[in-house]
Amino acid sequence: MSRAALLVLADGRFPAGGHAHSGGAEEAVGAGRIRDAADLGAFCRGRLHTAGLVAAALAAAAAGGTDPLALDEAADARTPSPALRTAARRLGRQLMRAARAAWPDPALDALAAARPRGAHQPVVLGLAARAAGLTPLDAAHAAAYESVSGPATATVRLLSLDPFDATVVLARLAPELDQVAARAAEAARRCAAEGPGALPAASAPLLETGAEAHAARPVRLFAS
Repeated sequence: MSRAALLVLADGRFPAGGHAHSGGAEEAVGAGRIRDAADLGAFCRGRLHTAGLVAAALAAAAAGGTDPLALDEAADARTPSPALRTAARRLGRQLMRAARAAWPDPALDALAAARPRGAHQPVVLGLAARAAGLTPLDAAHAAAYESVSGPATATVRLLSLDPFDATVVLARLAPELDQVAARAAEAARRCAAEGPGALPAASAPLLETGAEAHAARPVRLFAS
């Protein structure tokens, strides 16, 4: 196992398309819910423990060998917003291209063939982690970190926020990132025996309604 592969997978420069998405931050800024670093911290914390936990568990389960098609259906069931489902599949399609180039693997090929329009991004992330020789906990860490690093980076652009302030937000969330990743990995272990119903289904209504409002905006900086 190469732990350096985790650094590659979680690197914001990995060509997986995440730079074009704000993780709900653009709509939160527009609605006045994110105005400064303190608001960003609260937003990221809420996102981490809801959408981030769900994504981390899906990724960990995929990395642990659970049927990715069953996980893709579970991801759909946990994503009420059509706009978020569309964004997750677009991100999954882009990540699939990058993952197949970096770590060619039959499981990635099979999922790409079964879901030509893209599987949910966390499921692809978990399969990519598995192909790279990483553990379910590694996959959970990558997904959990992505759930907050994307909004933090986007807010720097949206508000001209000091990058140092955004970095402080992420650094202070580090212990909670570890906790969420551990919870996700444990859920993935249960999933192997009990099925996808054992995975968390934490809800984030403001992210869901915000995604729909954002998708309806005629002018926006980010795709989601």
